[in-house]
Amino acid sequence: MAVYSIWNNKGGVGKSYLTFQVASEYARTNQDKRVLVIDLCPQANSSSMLLGGILAGETRLNAIHLGTPRTTISGYVEDRIFSPYVNPRTGARYATQVSQYNNQIPDNLFLVVGDDQLELQSSRVTAATFPGPQDAWRIVHTWISDLIGDITTSWDQTPVTVFIDCNPSFSIYTELALSASDRLIVPFSADGSSKRAVRAVLSLAFGVRRQAGQQQSEFFINSERFRMSLPELYMYVGNRLTQANQTSAAAFKTVVNEIGDEIYAVWQANPNLFCIHPTGAPIPSTKRAFKAMFQYEVNDANTASVVSGACGIPISSLSSGTKNVLGRNVQVNQSQLDKQVPNIRALVTAIE
Repeated sequence: MAVYSIWNNKGGVGKSYLTFQVASEYARTNQDKRVLVIDLCPQANSSSMLLGGILAGETRLNAIHLGTPRTTISGYVEDRIFSPYVNPRTGARYATQVSQYNNQIPDNLFLVVGDDQLELQSSRVTAATFPGPQDAWRIVHTWISDLIGDITTSWDQTPVTVFIDCNPSFSIYTELALSASDRLIVPFSADGSSKRAVRAVLSLAFGVRRQAGQQQSEFFINSERFRMSLPELYMYVGNRLTQANQTSAAAFKTVVNEIGDEIYAVWQANPNLFCIHPTGAPIPSTKRAFKAMFQYEVNDANTASVVSGACGIPISSLSSGTKNVLGRNVQVNQSQLDKQVPNIRALVTAIE
């Protein structure tokens, strides 16, 4: 089993969209496995897309939120707040088979539904890391690992791959997600703030200092203290990049290359932070080989991207033609699909 967190310390890079597309395509091409998406972002955008999009998905999401018991990530967190240091073994009840709500999604994809109540619970989760046993911080940071364990145990021997959609900020929920993960996928957009956010990921999660004496995060310090494993960097994804003449527009390409150079410098100094892809390819010895393994691009499909998310139809399954979005007819061109679908499929083939 492999557990992937999808996170960048910056909003607006399309991590929820990427989670929706990658998990759906991975489920479609790996019918022998079960795919679990855990939505740990209070905005619950990946849940909304998986459940049917901007209209049907939101309606279904609201209905699940109003259910009793509340079968969302917030419901599970509430179980853990009441039993912070002993696993109540309730996690299996929180896995929802998405195809029951959205027939565009493969039957083998399951979701722990996102919930905006996470924001209200945040202080109580943080508070649980202080009192109690000496290793309270460590135990609380295994909650999501426990959730995954409960669900996979209930599925017996079925192979499972997990994708966690993280909160953009370095919140307690991001910390719990990283503690549960084997591998980290970092989406980024082609702008200067994304470059700074990539640096923040390296600093906050892995303690990488850009200068002597730079302060390290409590998460990294405590992970070292309790000898908890950190996820390995698996790939950086330039997400929904602007195109011109079949290549990323020049200004965007420059920033993408700068970010790639920054990541390569980290590889040269800290190769132990990266996960060599299990494809049989050798350990990269050049910048070109490194980028081929660790850096990917997902081009913007323009209207097709919007329709895919708004209608809850994975872009690999979306057809060209006229689509109805919120009562308006919208045209999806095959040329738009051709910009992004090959990128998503290539990215998914690199995921174990």
